[in-house]
Amino acid sequence: MATAAATATKRVKEFVFEWEGKDKNGKIVRGEVRAGGEAVVNASLRRQGILITKVKKRRTTGGSAIKQKDIAIFTRQLSTMMRAGVPLLQAFDIVARGSSNPKMTKLLTDIRNDVETGTSLSSAFRKHPLYFDALYCNLVEAGEAGGILDTLLDRLAIYQEKTMAIRNKIKSALMYPVAVMVVAFIVLAVIMLFVIPVFKEVFTSFGADLPAPTLFVIALSEIFVSYWWAIFGFLGGGIYFFFESWKRSEKMQRTMDRLLLKAPVFGSLVNKSAIARWTRTLSTMFAAGVPLVEALDSVGGASGNAVFKDATEQIQKDVSTGASLTNSMQTTGVFPTMVIQMCAIGEESGSLDAMLGKAAEFYEDEVDEAVKGLSSLMEPFIIVILGTLIGGIVVSMYLPIFKLGAVV
Repeated sequence: MATAAATATKRVKEFVFEWEGKDKNGKIVRGEVRAGGEAVVNASLRRQGILITKVKKRRTTGGSAIKQKDIAIFTRQLSTMMRAGVPLLQAFDIVARGSSNPKMTKLLTDIRNDVETGTSLSSAFRKHPLYFDALYCNLVEAGEAGGILDTLLDRLAIYQEKTMAIRNKIKSALMYPVAVMVVAFIVLAVIMLFVIPVFKEVFTSFGADLPAPTLFVIALSEIFVSYWWAIFGFLGGGIYFFFESWKRSEKMQRTMDRLLLKAPVFGSLVNKSAIARWTRTLSTMFAAGVPLVEALDSVGGASGNAVFKDATEQIQKDVSTGASLTNSMQTTGVFPTMVIQMCAIGEESGSLDAMLGKAAEFYEDEVDEAVKGLSSLMEPFIIVILGTLIGGIVVSMYLPIFKLGAVV
């Protein structure tokens, strides 16, 4: 009995093979099949009367890294097919075939194989925490337990699409000024390294005293020429170590998250986006039937800010001892009055998930408006900075020429 059970659990590893051949009428046919090896594919196709011309195992190595967008698209596709009544294993096959990323195909194939051997879908997802976080797995588990997996997958897809849209908007708002500053630094470096030395040689032949601004710019150029390797190395290394420490050091993350919330221009945008993600996550979890204390486990991390994460941990402690969600949120001093009021109404009326969803929609719209306003504000601000820097250098270089012209 033990041997039979071991044999049953030991399954042959299957791969996806792409094949091409001719049917009995000589028509070229193509397809895909899952099998343990190429010989199995050949035998199966010959029994169907197909003359095989090519069999190739689908590549599962290489490809680009799996991104959040890939997981969101997969969730939406799986939700759509399950709502249409497609069996779970077949849905995984269809999504895996449609993926152009070999790494994503391998991930879905591994999950499908686990489910086929009797593992629950949530447990199969938990084996890949890099791509499926606790919130994702908890919602899938709730859907399996309640028999509403298709509904919860749809909510998950909406949640991922909303949070991803917010992140993309913030990135687009930050990308423009960062790109302009990088280009400006490169232009200034080229001027300091190649243009100013040429002017210096010309001014040396004048044999006259140079104005103070010109001497200052020339001195900066000499520093650039002599220590360009140190300047570029210091800037590149400093930026690299800054972001690495931000990524790996919890203390650094907390400090930067607090500073970002207090930043004069970007602080309001970061704050609104964190509130939008926090309310959207809690609304999705609560609507799925996850108990409030358990739901708060995932909410803090999903907000993307250490200040809100700490506040959520405090709220969880208070709620677990019998305090209301509204009072616990008010005690932290992190959430705006409108969110607290809507939570209070939701608790009294028994529609907390709906009220949190409304709050999330409001702050998502606020993020949209903030991004538009920030983009229009940053353009003249950047133009003034660049104009001051470049214009100052140009004027400094032309002052001796103007002086020489006045003398002549």
